[in-house]
Amino acid sequence: MNIPFLDLGAAYRELQSDIDAAVARSLASGWYIGGPEVEAFEQEFAAYTQAQHCVGVANGLDALHLALRALGVGPGDEVIVPSNTYIATWLAVSQCGATPVPVEPDARTYNIDPMLIEAAITVRTKVILPVHLYGQPADMDPILAIARKHGLRVLEDGAQAHGARYKGQRLGAHGDAVAWSFYPGKNLGAMGDGGAVTTDDPEIADRIRILRNYGSRVRYVNEVQGYNSRLDPLQAAILRVKLAHLDEWNVRRSVIAQLYQVGLSGCGLTLPHIPGWTEPVWHLYVVQHPQRDALQKALADARVGSLIHYPIPPHRQQAYSDVRWEKVAFPLAEQMAAQVLSLPIGPAMVESDIQQVISAVKASLIQIS
Repeated sequence: MNIPFLDLGAAYRELQSDIDAAVARSLASGWYIGGPEVEAFEQEFAAYTQAQHCVGVANGLDALHLALRALGVGPGDEVIVPSNTYIATWLAVSQCGATPVPVEPDARTYNIDPMLIEAAITVRTKVILPVHLYGQPADMDPILAIARKHGLRVLEDGAQAHGARYKGQRLGAHGDAVAWSFYPGKNLGAMGDGGAVTTDDPEIADRIRILRNYGSRVRYVNEVQGYNSRLDPLQAAILRVKLAHLDEWNVRRSVIAQLYQVGLSGCGLTLPHIPGWTEPVWHLYVVQHPQRDALQKALADARVGSLIHYPIPPHRQQAYSDVRWEKVAFPLAEQMAAQVLSLPIGPAMVESDIQQVISAVKASLIQIS
C-alpha cells in the first residue's frame, strides 16, 4: 500500500534512541518479572489517567476478565455489554462463567445507548460494561446514574481510548474500574501484549494484584485460585517512553480527523459524530457507506489501506452460536458490521498522505456510484 492503514514501526523510528535505552536499562536491571519498571509505569499511568491505582496485567482481555472477577462476577451473573464491540468485551464476561447481555448502540456515536440499558437489567445483572469505542468516550453520566439506582458496578473498556476525556476529565476512574489494552496498534501500544486496570478503589486494585499472580501476595501462599497475568518489564519500560509522547500523538490524530471531517463532508459518507461533551483520541476514524465492500476494494486498487472494525458482530460469531440470538434483534450492530470502514489514521501521517486518502475516497465513491 502507498498509504498503509497504520505504520506500526513509525513510533519506534521516532523514539528509537529512547526506546533502545529503556530496553537496555530493563535488561540490565535483572528484573524480568515485575520490578521497578512495572511499578514506575503503574504509577505514571495512574497519574496520567487521574486514577488512584493502576495494576499492570498481561493483556487487555485479562484486564477485563480480572477486573470483572475483582468486582465479584461469577457463574449465574449477567453483565450488560454493547452489541457493537470487539468480541474481547464479551469473552471476558464468558470467562467468568457469566452471561453477556447485549444492548444496542447509539446510531450516531457507535457506543452503547444509555437509554436502552435499564430495560436489559434483571435480578442477575451485576455489572454494566460500556466500551469507549474507536477512542470516543461513552456517555458515562447516565450509565453511572442507572448503576447507582440499581446497585450495580461499572467497568469501562478503555482499550481504544488512552487519553480521551469525558466532560473534561480523562478516562481512568469514572466507573469502578477501567480496563486497558496496550496491544501494539493502540494509541498507547507496547511492542507486544500488555494491559492494565485503573481504579480509585484500593480493594479492587488489591484483588487484581492477587489474581494476576497465581492468587498470591506472599510467595507460595495462595489465597485464591488466580492466574498468571503480569505486565512484562520490557513492555513497561517501552510504555513509559511512549506515555510521555501520547498527548502529542493524540493531537496529531485529532488534526488528521479534522482534515477528514472537512475534506469528506458532503461526499456521501456517514462521518463520525462528536458530542460536545467528549474529547476523543481518534484511535480509529470510522465512516459508513452502504456499498462499503466496493468502496474498500476501490481504495485498495488506489493503494490506500483500510480495515473493517468489525465485520462480524459478537452475536453472529461461531463462539456464541450456542445462544439462540434469533429471538433478539440487534439491527444496528448488524448494520454497522455491514457498512463501517476505518480509514488510515496514525500520528506518523503527514498532510500529503491525508489529502491522498481524501482524494482516493472521493474518486472511489464516484467509481462505485
